[in-house]
Amino acid sequence: MIITYRFVRLIEDHSEELATGLLHKVQKSSHTETYNAKVPSEDLKQRVSEIYRHLGEWLLHKNEAEIEQRYTAIGARRAHQGVPLSELIWAIILTKHNLWEFILDEAYPERPIEILGKQELLQLLDQFFDRAIHSAAVGYEWAVEAGAREFGEQKIAG
Repeated sequence: MIITYRFVRLIEDHSEELATGLLHKVQKSSHTETYNAKVPSEDLKQRVSEIYRHLGEWLLHKNEAEIEQRYTAIGARRAHQGVPLSELIWAIILTKHNLWEFILDEAYPERPIEILGKQELLQLLDQFFDRAIHSAAVGYEWAVEAGAREFGEQKIAG
């Protein structure tokens, strides 16, 4: 776990650089055109930088409720902004891939135990982002359902 923590600290220390790299990937992706038009770049960069900066807390302390709460709110926010669910999910996948690339390119294991630490970290990242994608989709669905109910109530009242 100590080796995994070292890799996590490396990510946290490079959170701004990683967030900037992700922003460029999202802006260039053909799968996030609406996302780019509706989500301010600074909003995306700030949220991702915060996630990367606090990754250790989320991965190593496994606070599932906080992960669910954060990503449910992100899903609801993106639904209100009119971002398609598929683009929201793709942006989260790009966030994960951005980390994977960084870990594989920057964090060179020197000893066999470090290889195990890197593998453990990649597994923890998979679990984290699986939970994040599910929670974002739940938040998105709740926001869409609430909007549909509100629209129906306005139509009945009107």
